[in-house]
Amino acid sequence: MPRPPADESARTRRLITLYGLTAFCTSLSARSLDPILPEIARDLAVATDSVALIATAFAMPYALIQPFLGPVGDALGKRRIIALATLLTGLSLVACALAPSLGLLFVFRALAGAAAGGIYPLVIATFGDRVPMDQRQVALSRLLAFSTTGQIAGGVISGLVHEVVDWRGILGGGAVAVLGMGLVLLRDIRAEPDPSPGRLDATAAARRYSGILALPMARRVYAAATAEGLLVFGLFPYLAAMLADWGVGGPLQAGIAIGAFGAAGVANTLLAGPMLSRLGLSGMQRAAGALVALGFSAIAWAGLKAGGGVGVLPVAAGMFAVGLGYFTMHSSLQTRVTEIAPQARGSAVALFAFFFFVGQSLAPLLFGLLIAWLGSVPALMVVAAGMVSLGLALARVLRPR
Repeated sequence: MPRPPADESARTRRLITLYGLTAFCTSLSARSLDPILPEIARDLAVATDSVALIATAFAMPYALIQPFLGPVGDALGKRRIIALATLLTGLSLVACALAPSLGLLFVFRALAGAAAGGIYPLVIATFGDRVPMDQRQVALSRLLAFSTTGQIAGGVISGLVHEVVDWRGILGGGAVAVLGMGLVLLRDIRAEPDPSPGRLDATAAARRYSGILALPMARRVYAAATAEGLLVFGLFPYLAAMLADWGVGGPLQAGIAIGAFGAAGVANTLLAGPMLSRLGLSGMQRAAGALVALGFSAIAWAGLKAGGGVGVLPVAAGMFAVGLGYFTMHSSLQTRVTEIAPQARGSAVALFAFFFFVGQSLAPLLFGLLIAWLGSVPALMVVAAGMVSLGLALARVLRPR
């Protein structure tokens, strides 16, 4: 394969660095609360189950804003909307850190989720616009590595410092990082302006969405994204409480386990190429579903051995396997969606984010119901079976024509 021109490679590297750091900061702030949700519950004198729905408060507005922001990005300039959304996310996180009650924390967390909805999906669409197809999956994998490193930092740092810095300080630190990146993005736009904004036509936007949803591949990819978000992310808000119930640990151990999930995203950037060449796209999806199922099974085994001194290692190893399978599957879906409707890439990616985060926002509700009905260990095994089925289905859906 011929090597891309030096200036094109430099432009791609700069794009990855700039928006990768943005993804890092927003992921750090989004995941920093997971290990310390029981402490928030104690501080605000509410039940842990209620605080667990903070994840839904962020993810649902993130999803619902997508059908509006996709056409806005296509019309007014994706980079402009990304910079504005980053600044608004940072300001909303400052308000979260100052919230005096659970109700206001939910409100400000929802505002942060709605604002953050204008960042990552439009970044993916920007990569679709600016990175050639033969380099795009590698570029998106590196972008994902930045995002997942932020998840590692968010989970591990909050787990490490929670005894010194309370949850408000942790949120405030993440807010400062996000605001700083918003200012950097504004400066970048001044240095290299976007084309002049176009006209936002709501009727044309509705026609674009209708046309995209009429495509069979689009419907399959969006359904898979919904199922992926629903199955993978229900565990996160409950992990710290589950580990405490099993006698495995508390916020620090939950932070380590969540960090292992993020570390798998970094590992995926190194393994994606060899896996694709050896397994093919269909084989990767089967392997991804099996890895996630293996990871949830390892966590369930730790639950079965509760009180037996197994420690956090099997949970962390399980979360690493869950992460490796998830990032393998998600990067394939993410790359495919950039080619579903190239003439309306912002709208196509926005719909992808909408369906994915609808699934992710409902995930804590589903997992909470499974725990209430079955218990934590059977709930984990139900999710494991669901991911095996999803991997097998995607092996057929994403098979090269």
